[in-house]
Amino acid sequence: MTATTSPALRLHGVDHTARPTWKLRETVRFYRDILGLPLVHVISARGWGPATHPDFLHFFFDSGRGSTIAFFYYLGSEEPEAMRGRSALRPLPEDHVSDATHTAWQVESEDELKAWKQKLQDAGLDVSVETRHEVIESIYVRDPNGYFIEFTRKLRPLAGIDATDAALTLQAAMQAEADAESRGQRVRHVDDIWARKAALLEARLDLRDDAAGSGVRIFVPRVEEFSALIEDASRRADCAVVPADEFDCIVADGPLEFRRKTLGLKPAVWYGLFTGGVRGAIDVFDRDRVRISPVGR
Repeated sequence: MTATTSPALRLHGVDHTARPTWKLRETVRFYRDILGLPLVHVISARGWGPATHPDFLHFFFDSGRGSTIAFFYYLGSEEPEAMRGRSALRPLPEDHVSDATHTAWQVESEDELKAWKQKLQDAGLDVSVETRHEVIESIYVRDPNGYFIEFTRKLRPLAGIDATDAALTLQAAMQAEADAESRGQRVRHVDDIWARKAALLEARLDLRDDAAGSGVRIFVPRVEEFSALIEDASRRADCAVVPADEFDCIVADGPLEFRRKTLGLKPAVWYGLFTGGVRGAIDVFDRDRVRISPVGR
């Protein structure tokens, strides 16, 4: 018998995303008339079998590049208590659990992002300030149901270092979670993941204490958004920068302090300053200042 090899399975992009809506007219107006997305398909059905499933409309808007965004409108259903009033909330991520579910639309340039902001404001919508998240810059509004809607432009293409860094971050997170679960606990602070990631990089890069100091270590992936941290460290006398593969490592025997305004970083990037991994105790980390000390000092 000849063995056959099955081709590797892979996904080919998102076909559609879907959410419930309790505001039919308002949803159509927002997505078709304000955002300009063509209405391309509607399913109308007597439930879908189970007696508890209401009759519904399932309608789709063309969201570009072969994808659609869809909504379920369940006839006769009432808006859940948790959703009521959400459309009137500011476009700020104050309810992080609900707002984590959102749709992000891509625009091509800074000028286009500003034009969309003006168009949305002209339509009477409350629009957030421009926010930089490392590789993207975005603005936010809420749709008629209160869902977060994001408009974003890419600041740079993703590269191999991003995939390497991502894999190390999730490896560190899963290791930290496994250790916490073995003690009947939960990981509640990203500092624990950053510390575990630093340990992974020390092993990966074979950095011995006598090669790079035994105090504070801050690993910085070689990407544009964190380059100001390396530039600042390179000019200082209280630390040194050790090149290491796709990462640079800031090392110091004593405490280190950095200021957000000195680095010229937006808050969303600042709060991820140690995403590359850090060995040391983070004593202070507020909106403008961070201080890291060697562990045990």
